[in-house]
Amino acid sequence: MKILLTNDDGIFAEGLCALYRSLALDHEVVVVAPEAERSAVGHAITLSDPLRVKIVRRGKEFWGYAVSGTPADCVKIAFYELVGPVDLVISGINRGANVGINVLYSGTVSAATEATILGTPALAVSLAAYQNEDYCFAAYFISTLVEELIHWPLPKTFCLNINVPNLPAHLIKGVKLTRQGTRKLKERFEKRVDPHGNIYYWQCGEEFLEEDPSTDVIAIKQGFISITPLNHDLTDFSLLQTLANIQISY
Repeated sequence: MKILLTNDDGIFAEGLCALYRSLALDHEVVVVAPEAERSAVGHAITLSDPLRVKIVRRGKEFWGYAVSGTPADCVKIAFYELVGPVDLVISGINRGANVGINVLYSGTVSAATEATILGTPALAVSLAAYQNEDYCFAAYFISTLVEELIHWPLPKTFCLNINVPNLPAHLIKGVKLTRQGTRKLKERFEKRVDPHGNIYYWQCGEEFLEEDPSTDVIAIKQGFISITPLNHDLTDFSLLQTLANIQISY
């Protein structure tokens, strides 16, 4: 299988390297990733500046293409200029979970949804930790999942958002198919003053208020791997149905 590997943590991120090592044993893997961290940029694309691409080598061996833009840029330029058609796009392994409404901010998830917009199946993969991260099991799980997907009743194009607890394999309770949590975050900003006396703010904490056990947020908290099918169609069909009979004047 030909796999495009990307992320939002940068081309040298530990999670991407771990996933590459695991997948490259059985697949043709091509890396096209941001040259530096592009976390939380959502589905932004670059229009006002040129995209610069550098070939990255490890020693004398080709490693991948480093792109000056966003994760979504990486997928676009990979498809149209650098790599061409692939069988699967995998974005990750991200440092930190991408669950709940954070999915909307995530560059990792946006790279995967960009792939589906372009007609290719994709996985967004995240490890639920920012400290003492161990990507080994997550990389192993994804490499085995890729082999199993062919047997799943999936459409031609799909996007699965996968979050893995940062736990030893024997402590992970299993896999749950979940929905995206939608409750708001409890966020905190720290007010600071720079050496010149100017006030600035640093976003420094967030807490999920989700309680629904069917969501990705709770699955991760309970020690399960969460798999959530995503769709880039943001239409609110319930509200659309409610408004269907309203006469709108102009």
